[in-house]
Amino acid sequence: MTEIKRTALVTGGNRGLGEAIACALLDAGHAVIIAHTPGNPRIPAWLQAQATQGRRFTAYGVDVADFGSTQALARQIHEDGRQVDILVNNAGIVRDATLRKLEFDDWDQVLRTNLYSMFNMTKPLLGPMLERGWGRIINISSINGTKGQFGQTNYSASKAGVHGFTMALAQEVARKGITVNTVAPGYLDTEMVRGVPEDALRRIIDGIPVGRLGQPAEIAALVVFMASDAAAFMTGSRVSMNGGQHMA
Repeated sequence: MTEIKRTALVTGGNRGLGEAIACALLDAGHAVIIAHTPGNPRIPAWLQAQATQGRRFTAYGVDVADFGSTQALARQIHEDGRQVDILVNNAGIVRDATLRKLEFDDWDQVLRTNLYSMFNMTKPLLGPMLERGWGRIINISSINGTKGQFGQTNYSASKAGVHGFTMALAQEVARKGITVNTVAPGYLDTEMVRGVPEDALRRIIDGIPVGRLGQPAEIAALVVFMASDAAAFMTGSRVSMNGGQHMA
């Protein structure tokens, strides 16, 4: 059966894992909308660089931590004659510190960006999915949302909450043709991970049984499957892809 080509929205889709997911969905034949931080000056050059490779995206600025901003985005997408069939909640930040040293603002910002964004982005886009009777919602969590991590009470709590959101929403919309799933990546070969001190990076890799960092394209391939018609019987699941670093 031929896969129907749909429209996907990827938050944080212009760098790292989000970029790999956006490119993979586009290469699979879907139209792809990139949601990025408002006013990001790098976006025009990024779009041009992608276009030279034959990839054309639509981009919108949005603050995923702010419900008003996400509502405005949903309205603008509708006014522009587009619809979102596949939502990938990927945007996230880190603000690491032990709890004793962690400032409230760093706790608050991480929870708002990583967890509140699940509600903020999903709610205004869910109604039209329900009306059409089809949708895919894929939420990006983390290995540290399952096992925890020193200095990441904020990040680990937010990423653990992502899957709680997934499981509850999956039950609400399962009979409406919409699936909701979580992907929990391990440490990936991204700019952020490569930026950690060399000795710390070595310890990370030494702790991964397969002996290397994951490739964003590997996670992206999983997301493409979850977004497909072939994954219609998969909902409420958390799929870990971490090279065996944490098996749960």
